[in-house]
Amino acid sequence: MVYANFLLMKEEVSLIAVIVILLVYDIFGSPKSLKYFQPIACILVGIHTLLNLSPNVEISAFGGMYHNLPMGSVMKTILNIGTLIVFMQANNWLANERTIIRRGEFYMITLATLLGMYFMISAGNFLMFFIGLETASIPMACLAAFDKYKQKSAEAGAKYILTAVFASGLSLYGISLIYGTTGTLYFEDIPAGLNGSLIQLMAFVFFFVGLGFKLSLVPFHQWTPDVYEGAPTSVTAYLSVISKGSSAFVLMAILYKVFAPLAHEWQSILYWIIIASITLANFFALRQQNLKRFFAYSSISQAGYIMLGIISGTAMGMTGLVYYVLVYMLSNLAAFGVIAIVEHRSGKLTIDDYNGLYSTNPRLSFVMMLALFSLAGIPPFAGFFSKFFIFAAAAEQGYYVLVFVALINTVISLYYYLRVIKAMFINKSEMPIESFRSDGYTRVSLLACSAGILCVGILSIVYESIGTFSFGSY
Repeated sequence: MVYANFLLMKEEVSLIAVIVILLVYDIFGSPKSLKYFQPIACILVGIHTLLNLSPNVEISAFGGMYHNLPMGSVMKTILNIGTLIVFMQANNWLANERTIIRRGEFYMITLATLLGMYFMISAGNFLMFFIGLETASIPMACLAAFDKYKQKSAEAGAKYILTAVFASGLSLYGISLIYGTTGTLYFEDIPAGLNGSLIQLMAFVFFFVGLGFKLSLVPFHQWTPDVYEGAPTSVTAYLSVISKGSSAFVLMAILYKVFAPLAHEWQSILYWIIIASITLANFFALRQQNLKRFFAYSSISQAGYIMLGIISGTAMGMTGLVYYVLVYMLSNLAAFGVIAIVEHRSGKLTIDDYNGLYSTNPRLSFVMMLALFSLAGIPPFAGFFSKFFIFAAAAEQGYYVLVFVALINTVISLYYYLRVIKAMFINKSEMPIESFRSDGYTRVSLLACSAGILCVGILSIVYESIGTFSFGSY
């Protein structure tokens, strides 16, 4: 083994250093010094993000097991920014007397899942991919059950780990079939051995189940509403954005690199999964009153939209997907930031509870409105352009019916997003949620998300108007 290969993994090494520093600080820090754990964790993650801000050149290490490309580095930076925002929004929840003694555990477990996502993104071998998948999945069950004194949180953790184990088992079985029929686990070597036999198609389907679970695609979505509702809100935000974004990118990379010879087959499968995910999730979202379940079905629908970038199979689809993940992250974290602070202050979580919120908390209402308009795809917010680019990528490849179905569902989603806005700005309540002031960390995170939604939207208008928006390649 050439140990110099580890120096090529600068993002992973940097993140491991952050985890080790926080671990040592949590173990040996005095009770008085541990009150600074939150700012130190945020500063370290911020430094880690800045050090790895510029995309890497193409890197291959350990005989091709580790293979990182510039677009992979961009994706890791997006995940870093999202994780930092989640850490800032978790401040109020972690200050609770039941969780403050385990505050350090939250940061280290979260960063451990992020490390697993790094391994997935940079995998050049199915063994490396599976190690990353499990590193990202198993600690996530601990996060879902972090509020162990709450029955719903413990139930969420149990449901997540049971379904994750089942999905991972199927995925691993698919990988074993791929190895059995091609004789290799390396992404670069597998395409030469694919001949479209029945056993290889079955291997692909089994493999796809694992990532379909992570992405909450129909019919692998049943766990999502219960886990989102039961998990702590900051964990739900992380699960809905960071985990989903990394899984979408990895699925796209593996389909392009490994299963390119079976493109016709996997595009046919993905075609119907996209329609089912977008349509069913939208209709179920119409029935929800609990906001966390509401956003669970919204995230299933958004995952269907993300898949439009994958099914196109082009560089335009690749760039559109990464852009969509960035915008979705900013929008969803803004919405969950508002939900988290309102839940912490009042314990209220239903749409009807938000009646008259604008009269008492206009700033929070405005942030939620921006997030929902962006998720719905209303111009000039960033969400409109993310949908436009990803629809254009699919239409370019002739998927006109699929794009038409997605457009109809966009109208349906606009209706249920407007329900929340109507509750905040139009509906009256005799006992609205009382006026309160958020903590500094949450205010900064919401400001960053709101600025991102507006600025990314404005920049997209500028790029489109002068015709300089270009799509990169993997």
